[in-house]
Amino acid sequence: KMWCQGWLRSLAILLLAALSLEPSQALIGKEKSAVFLSPEFVLGPGSVVDSYYQDIDFPRGHIALKSFNAEVVDETGLPVPLQEIYLHHWVIERYYQRKGVEAPGSSSIKETHNPDFITVRNSGICQDNVLAQYFGLGSETRKTATHVPDPYGIEIGNPVEIPDGYEEKWLLNVHAIDTRGVEDRLGCAECRCDLYNVTEDGHGYPLSSDYKGGLRCCYDKTQCRVKEGFEGIRRSLYMKYTVKWVDWDSSVVPVKIYIFDVTDNWKSSNASTVHRARHNCRVEYDVGSCSITGETEDGCVDVKRTSLTMPTGGHVIYGVSHQHSGGIGSTLYGEDGRIICSSIPTYGEGKEAGNEAGYIVGMSTCYPQPGSVKISDGETLILESNYSSTQKHTGVMGLFYILVAEPSPNPSLLLHSPFDMHANSKVYNSVSAVALLGLAIAAAIVVVYRRRKETEYGYEALVV
Repeated sequence: KMWCQGWLRSLAILLLAALSLEPSQALIGKEKSAVFLSPEFVLGPGSVVDSYYQDIDFPRGHIALKSFNAEVVDETGLPVPLQEIYLHHWVIERYYQRKGVEAPGSSSIKETHNPDFITVRNSGICQDNVLAQYFGLGSETRKTATHVPDPYGIEIGNPVEIPDGYEEKWLLNVHAIDTRGVEDRLGCAECRCDLYNVTEDGHGYPLSSDYKGGLRCCYDKTQCRVKEGFEGIRRSLYMKYTVKWVDWDSSVVPVKIYIFDVTDNWKSSNASTVHRARHNCRVEYDVGSCSITGETEDGCVDVKRTSLTMPTGGHVIYGVSHQHSGGIGSTLYGEDGRIICSSIPTYGEGKEAGNEAGYIVGMSTCYPQPGSVKISDGETLILESNYSSTQKHTGVMGLFYILVAEPSPNPSLLLHSPFDMHANSKVYNSVSAVALLGLAIAAAIVVVYRRRKETEYGYEALVV
């Protein structure tokens, strides 16, 4: 009787263990996290930094990236609000560097055209290395989700893919503007050329008369006009970034990164294939004021659209757009008009970091249930970007970022989205419990049989 009671207790323990199992523990490795700081950059009122930091601190090895979040902090580690330091954008890019070769200083490796440095771009369709980043945001960085749901991940560090004699490294581009004491805070943030008093871009090329504002006017070390008599200290600042990842194994489903640009006026050079399309992503554009056309305020919406062809399809598992102040949302449509993802900005209402009034402090994201949103190979997509045109805006953006997984041969093996995780967990746990119960019953039968045999031969085993 005593040993029967012991086995009943063992069965109960096995059942409890089965019910406590989580699918993420069974199907994907433990998530790791690390926090890093960029090199120091120093800004004073009206000044600009647009620097490229090569070989930044970053997790190494064959891993799957799960998220990348960043924000500007001061030398004490405190977050700096946007009304003081406007974060125009940050992007992180992957590249291979030949072993034994030094990085080319402060310039971007993309501008060197040196075979010692190979940019490893995303799967997007823009020309050359335009919009080649793996992650990138702007003022919305603090309240925009970047997490890649289980069991998916962005694969990096695969030794099979790294060319012989090279090693994988990462580049961080930070573009920030100190708007303390400036004459026109929005104008400085939108890089209006007259406020920066420039007539040529950062490469020395003259600006055309119709170029009123944008990246070509607020490059590194330029100065936006400050109110007369205003004085402010120069401050040491850093980009603080947090990376999360898991070790790569067969349980991780790889995803591809696609970044679309509403300014892309691509042309196909061969009607038989979309892979030969010539793209022209200009990245930024201007929004005119509706007061010129005499429209009412309710009708003051600038709508910009472009059609794009998806070279290789799959299941969309994440989506988000990037817009500047004045943006009111962006949507990516399928060929049949269905909504693939719609991303809407959140504007701040206060003064503290993450809630700055008048600034976009977050963008809504899409996490479709895996398998529910599919893009076909060669499908024509429509990207729409909407801005308020109650006033003029220069240098705005309309980008859309999606993660796509190739269709799984057995979708039932994949976890569902975060919103469906709880229900899926119950099913998984029930199956696990039944399986363990079956094993326990089988083990009990074997033990009973063995004990009967052992009694017949006059001994009892100490260990089962």
